[in-house]
Amino acid sequence: MSKIYATGKRKTAIAKVWLQPGSGKMAINGQSLDEWLGGLDLLKKRVMQPLNLTRQEQSVDIIASTNGGGVSAQADAVRHGISKALVAFDGEFRSILKPQGLLTRDSRVVERKKYGKKKARRSPQFSKR
Repeated sequence: MSKIYATGKRKTAIAKVWLQPGSGKMAINGQSLDEWLGGLDLLKKRVMQPLNLTRQEQSVDIIASTNGGGVSAQADAVRHGISKALVAFDGEFRSILKPQGLLTRDSRVVERKKYGKKKARRSPQFSKR
């Protein structure tokens, strides 16, 4: 079977994910998961969640490249991309991943600043005199 491609997104972060049968290797931006995320164990668990749920940790290789956003948003984008790639790999995984909310793009983004406001909603301080 050839490589399967999927795109994951979160805020302004985008992750391109390629999945292929293999031995469980993971390379993100040319680095291993441990090198890429360092000591951020919670984010590592988040990235591995779709693989753990479908028990594919040791049976697929993942190559991902990310850009935009911060480390946390990139990790969530990689998780989204891995989930979509797993469903393309085997359609039965959909029933496992969908109830966990892993196939839904988290569309929350920063609200834009409005004219006459200090921030998106914060008004200037009122002066009575």
